[in-house]
Amino acid sequence: MTPTSLGTGPGRALIALYGLFALAAGARATVQILTRFDEAPLAYSLSAFAALVYLLLTVALIRGARRLALVALGIELAGVLVIGTASVLDPAAFPEATVWSVYGKGYLFIPLVLPLVGLYWLLRRR
Repeated sequence: MTPTSLGTGPGRALIALYGLFALAAGARATVQILTRFDEAPLAYSLSAFAALVYLLLTVALIRGARRLALVALGIELAGVLVIGTASVLDPAAFPEATVWSVYGKGYLFIPLVLPLVGLYWLLRRR
């Protein structure tokens, strides 16, 4: 598999989804941080971090940077699982939802499924 093949076929859909999530999470986090950061600094900072991970994944997939994409997917999956579990076990710690709260419930659980699909896409022919 050539590096450029990451962005072909279903890879294009992944690029589009990660680009959309980078934009959505980034815009939401920016507004929250600029207007009411003091209400939930942890949640808003985690949403901004998620947006950066999504942006990194978008760029890595476009450029065919397999290793970088794998690392970013690992970070994303770990974030979804850790923040998702923490937000279920201690909801008071997250007075406002993050992108990864309750495993991405606010985003139809796509943040939980997307890294699994991405890992499958990257590892399918290894």
